[in-house]
Amino acid sequence: MSFAFSRRARLRILCLCLLPWALGGAQPPIAAGAPATISGMPSVVDPANLYSETAAGKLSPAVAGDLARVYVPNLQSNDVYVIDPATFTVVDRFRVGLNPQHVVPSWDLRTLWVANNAENTTAGSLTPIDPKTGKPGKPIKVDDPYNMYFSPDGKSAIVVAEAMKRLDFRDPKTMALQYSISVPNCAGINHADFSIDGTFAIFTCEFAGTVAKIDLVNRKVLGYTQVIQPGRPTKIVKGPDGRDEVICTVWKGMPQDIRASPDGSTFFVADMMADGVHVVDGATFRQVGFVFTGKGTHGLYPSRDGTKLYVANRGSNKIHGPPAGPGSVSVIDFATRKVDVTWPIPGGGSPDMGNVSADGKELWLSGRYDNVVYVFDTASGAVTKIPVGKEPHGLTVWPQPGRYSLGHTGNLR
Repeated sequence: MSFAFSRRARLRILCLCLLPWALGGAQPPIAAGAPATISGMPSVVDPANLYSETAAGKLSPAVAGDLARVYVPNLQSNDVYVIDPATFTVVDRFRVGLNPQHVVPSWDLRTLWVANNAENTTAGSLTPIDPKTGKPGKPIKVDDPYNMYFSPDGKSAIVVAEAMKRLDFRDPKTMALQYSISVPNCAGINHADFSIDGTFAIFTCEFAGTVAKIDLVNRKVLGYTQVIQPGRPTKIVKGPDGRDEVICTVWKGMPQDIRASPDGSTFFVADMMADGVHVVDGATFRQVGFVFTGKGTHGLYPSRDGTKLYVANRGSNKIHGPPAGPGSVSVIDFATRKVDVTWPIPGGGSPDMGNVSADGKELWLSGRYDNVVYVFDTASGAVTKIPVGKEPHGLTVWPQPGRYSLGHTGNLR
């Protein structure tokens, strides 16, 4: 049997492997001690692992019949490349709006949205893709959609209007504006993750060196916390909430992606200036740890079993870095908060954003400065490169296991 045939067969099996509960049978049992969630949000099945329902094989019936594809937005060539993951070949390409940043699965898993933020213009738009056909639909004009998330109850799409320091809550299908939350002290607001109960989200503020905590129930900013690389000089001041706060006035980080720990108690924050991952306590909203990984730490992706965190180190501390830098992927053990292994890219590279394959055997990442996509074997760290358009960014792998999507390139639960 050829290599390509075995990969194709495996993907077909994955697409058909729907669990009995997903086909309309009994729902998965809820573990004792599971937290109460906000109204409309699906229950937490395993309070020790909020990623339990994104394990390999747990495909929703909503994705039955969807094409197995990888969608790659290319920021500078204003197009999306479509890759067949069975053959590692580009099978389609189509134009979208200006400066496509991320391909975002909708909360109900029925649409993939291309976020075209049209940098420095007012021509921002969202292009829908039908995952059953892989074809784009008519774009919808919205303000500055650098990224997009979905409220845990599925009632709102959250467009991250980075340049405007604003979160626009929109109808998740029509994108009609519902309301906005201004985040004035969050310069470069771009990535987020959500509490285990859906009551709050933490957004990263790339150009402020901080993270912002957003109350999703009362629709307001709860506060900001600076994330600091160990060894930097600090001092204690009174924060806006009246509590003592540790700050650094001589160095500023550049926080990027963020993901919750399996139990939801802490948040891991990638920082491309600190070359590692900050650990922030969700309840106290204070930094409680740091893990060095590699140069230009950027994207974060949990393994399918929820025990590891794949960390993309982009190989540069600059927003526009050179090609063939010392890019790598580090694998953090969630339980120990230590790096198990780091996989370098032979010849250098710039791994950025992406996600894990449905079976967990591959990690797909865009090569931001190298105009390629990397496919990492999660067992060995071996890398395959696939040429794509100019400056690929937030690619998504589809379909993915999970009951609903919180957005970005596939933050499913």
